[in-house]
Amino acid sequence: MTVKILDSWALMALFNDEPAADDVQALLEKAGSGTHKLLMCVVNWGEIYYSVMRGASVKMAEQKEKEIASMPVELVDADLHLVRQAAIFKAAHKISYADAFAAALAKLRKAELVTGDLEFKTLEGEVKISWLGFR
Repeated sequence: MTVKILDSWALMALFNDEPAADDVQALLEKAGSGTHKLLMCVVNWGEIYYSVMRGASVKMAEQKEKEIASMPVELVDADLHLVRQAAIFKAAHKISYADAFAAALAKLRKAELVTGDLEFKTLEGEVKISWLGFR
């Protein structure tokens, strides 16, 4: 089964009904039917939670928490192995620390990272990326 890693950018695009929302919805539907498996690091989940809380409210962040819990997305804890790889990416590339976790999870799981965040451009040689929102 194909494994894909979601960056927070993907779910935020869905929640904000951005142009890539349809692509994200299609990924979720395929995961729900068993075509592939979707993973997200808990650090990226936290990025969504604090962004919604800061931009809207605690109540809205809790609503998005429930929505994510109902999605066919498996949350992956950040163990020492993942944290080490994220730290390596953060030290070597101009990316946020949270983004480094999504990239590290993709590298360690030999999976495709699904995002539209151009910050990941510097990692194209190290991680396979499926770009959302670009045609």
